Amino acid sequence: MSGPEKKTGRERGEEWWQTDIIEMRPGVIRLRGYEIQDLIGRISFPAMIWLMLRGELPDEEQATLLGIALGAAVDHGPQAPSIAIARMAATCGVGINSAMASAINVLGDVHGGAGEQALSFYGDIAAALDQGTALADAVAARLDRFFAEEEGYVPGFGHRFHPVDPRAPRLIEVTRDFAARGIIGGRFADIAEAIEAELAQRKGKTIPLNIDGATAVIYGELGFPPALTRGLFVLSRSVGILAHAWEQSQQSDRNKGPLPREWLWAYTGMPVRPFPGRDEESN
Repeated sequence: MSGPEKKTGRERGEEWWQTDIIEMRPGVIRLRGYEIQDLIGRISFPAMIWLMLRGELPDEEQATLLGIALGAAVDHGPQAPSIAIARMAATCGVGINSAMASAINVLGDVHGGAGEQALSFYGDIAAALDQGTALADAVAARLDRFFAEEEGYVPGFGHRFHPVDPRAPRLIEVTRDFAARGIIGGRFADIAEAIEAELAQRKGKTIPLNIDGATAVIYGELGFPPALTRGLFVLSRSVGILAHAWEQSQQSDRNKGPLPREWLWAYTGMPVRPFPGRDEESN
């Protein structure tokens, strides 16, 4: 027979969704090669996340640090669009899964994407360090490029609500502790603090690190690529989304909109005007 041997239907089916993540057949479930029953009760949820995403088990300290970052960003109240949407969806009578899906679907570049953007920003500076550039020079060059070519705020810095995001200093403190014990290198913490210092010099005031910038430091220290940082934020914020959707579902409100019903939106369209020909019809 000339050419590649034709595969059987079963072989074709098996390769259709081929995966390195899970092996399963009746009575058997293996995740990344580990029997599920060997994992149950022996590893934490953050360790399971690590295993599923990275293919290997983390050590206990790595799993602990991942869990700390995930736990820090679970909620930011109904003023956060995702949380507000979860609660509004729940008042429409949909189930928990629909309320959560509605909320998660708005976690994009603007609301939910800053951590990924921050880690990419840090990564550019880290790449310059690898080429021998001094930290201060690498930070200055990246900020020069940002202000010349990009728009908006430096990702991971400043907050529209908090003068100082109370989560960020604590996360950096924890990161420094883990670095001092040799669990991580501390390089991304150095980069974030150098950016903060350079921004303060340029702006004449401190623009402090926020939750997105601080969790990006930890995810970078743990070796996660920027794109996964957004997914990890979704996992984290899903906890708050679930809590708020559940709380709202236990209350009696129905069709609860974004504002109290006595507050209406500002109308900016055309003033009242007659429909053409209506006066002639009435005569």
